[in-house]
Amino acid sequence: MAIFVPERKRVIPDTLDPPAAMGPSFNMSDMRLRTFGRLGWRVSEVGYGMWGMAGWTGSDDAQSAEALDRAVELGCNFFDTAFAYGDGRSERLLRDALARHRGTRMYAATKVPPKNRRWPARAETPIAEVFPYDYIVQMTHESRRNLGLERIDLQQLHVWSDAWVEDDGWKRAAEDLKKEGAIEGFGISVNRWEPANVLAALETGLVDSVQVVYNVFDQAPEDALFPACQRLGVAVIARVPFDEGSLTGGMTVNDTWPEGDWRNLYFTPDKLKKTLERVDRLRPLVPAGGSLPDLALRFILHHPAVSTTIPGMRRVHHVEANLAASDTPPLSAEKVAALRAHRWDRDWPIP
Repeated sequence: MAIFVPERKRVIPDTLDPPAAMGPSFNMSDMRLRTFGRLGWRVSEVGYGMWGMAGWTGSDDAQSAEALDRAVELGCNFFDTAFAYGDGRSERLLRDALARHRGTRMYAATKVPPKNRRWPARAETPIAEVFPYDYIVQMTHESRRNLGLERIDLQQLHVWSDAWVEDDGWKRAAEDLKKEGAIEGFGISVNRWEPANVLAALETGLVDSVQVVYNVFDQAPEDALFPACQRLGVAVIARVPFDEGSLTGGMTVNDTWPEGDWRNLYFTPDKLKKTLERVDRLRPLVPAGGSLPDLALRFILHHPAVSTTIPGMRRVHHVEANLAASDTPPLSAEKVAALRAHRWDRDWPIP
């Protein structure tokens, strides 16, 4: 596969010194842009995932605001939130950031939570219990108020099953919300480890983007989803670039999380041990002077189907380190091939 090199956006350099760990090649002045599918937006290839700002333990609003501001300064213009992230708290953080940066084009993407509040979607659950027409419309207007926007750039369904594709309600909601100017684009966030469970929905022509787990371990979207998106002009948002933290390289087998933190389900002791063993096998591929997170992001960005990837970031130094991945050369074909050998098709229950 040819290495994909998108264009760069020039931004004003900031006066803050770069993190020392990044080395002298860390240049904050560039951010590559990619076209967001048939919507034609020019978005930063490294976007901003906002779940951790409201949906994880340890969130601090002032710290989050500082990190968001730094991201804008460095050229990030795509921000992904959801009503479910703190019952609108994350959306309101983005609202305040949009207000602080009036005049800067920032793309706001959010999501309609399942009405039954169950993740992931189950094919046997009737769509009337998850995404009835009136509910999609109601929640979209609620998110508009949280975001302080007349029109949301991208509204997404937060779960999905292709068993629902023939239902008329979600289709009418997508069409009507666009017609009335409440949203510009409509997307679907697919279940973890089920990247093909959206292909029928894409064929309706109503879905402008798909959000999917894609990283060094989770490479299955390349099989069927990415070719379909490229054929149909559907944008791809690659989420969970660091496998919920394991690919940052900083986790240990002794890590625990507060009660109620969902990572306790994702990283049970046995799963954590297996995961970190695989992380250790990746470390020899990290270039001298580089980092595992940078390598993980650059693997995602090698694929031309990806419009943007959305690492979660709560602190300024996370923002600076992650956005720097867009200021480094693309991975070589040899490095990509070596990373492909680390594909991991997990058979765990979806948490």
